[in-house]
Amino acid sequence: MPALTSPIPEDSYHYRVIARALKRMEAPDAPATLEALAAEIGLSPAHFQRTFSAWVGVSPKRYQQYLRLGLARELLAERRTLLDTAAETGLSGTGRLHDLFLRWEAMSPGDFARGAEGLTIRWGNFDTPFGPAVAMGTEHGLCGLGFAAEIGAAEAHDDLARRWPKARFTEDPAALAPWVAAAFGHAGELRLQLVGTPFHIKVWEALLAVPSGHVTTYSDIARAIGQPQASRAVGAAVGRNPISFLIPCHRALAASGALTGYHWGLPLKRAMLAWEAARADAA
Repeated sequence: MPALTSPIPEDSYHYRVIARALKRMEAPDAPATLEALAAEIGLSPAHFQRTFSAWVGVSPKRYQQYLRLGLARELLAERRTLLDTAAETGLSGTGRLHDLFLRWEAMSPGDFARGAEGLTIRWGNFDTPFGPAVAMGTEHGLCGLGFAAEIGAAEAHDDLARRWPKARFTEDPAALAPWVAAAFGHAGELRLQLVGTPFHIKVWEALLAVPSGHVTTYSDIARAIGQPQASRAVGAAVGRNPISFLIPCHRALAASGALTGYHWGLPLKRAMLAWEAARADAA
């Protein structure tokens, strides 16, 4: 997953600036020059170049190169990850990912079947490098992370909340802020609580084994979980992932290299892959 060079600042001005720049660079009519993009963002070219490079890890020009439409197919050809190999070498969600230590646990199947009845889920709105996001969490860790750039914060909240219809929801961003800061500041310990069926959780665990800057396919995941004929069901489970980005469903591609669907919008999926590819090459 992408690592920021500094944690989320207390005054998130630059954080919002870079999120806006990433969204603008992804648009079909994105400015062609650094000067034009900096002018739209409201910074001098030199200031924008320094700020962008510090946050993203590569220059604006280099990042734009990763946004071309052929990126997914190139990643599939050059950086396809065999999940069993990744697991054997420790590239999994239970190991160290750069400076972020990720731990997760699953809700019991019975609790999930009861719609998380009796569970208290706290939520809040946050700025991220990929635009506004809604985060949700239990006492055990983050259980939801959805992006609002395409559908708006209210719909992103409702989309996540519908997954646990009998839970109690309370707005409490302060309780989640340390986990969100760890996720996007990429340092410290982050806990997740996976809330899904046993099949969903097997698929999401396989996704956690895909390293940043690499991709996999739905058929690879199906083989990794011991159900090689279940590619379609795997695709549905990938789409049901409630903890976007941290459980990297954006790294799952069709066998052809097509991006296919992404719950929070294909532009966001392409931006995440470009970010990760750029950082992997800059490392």
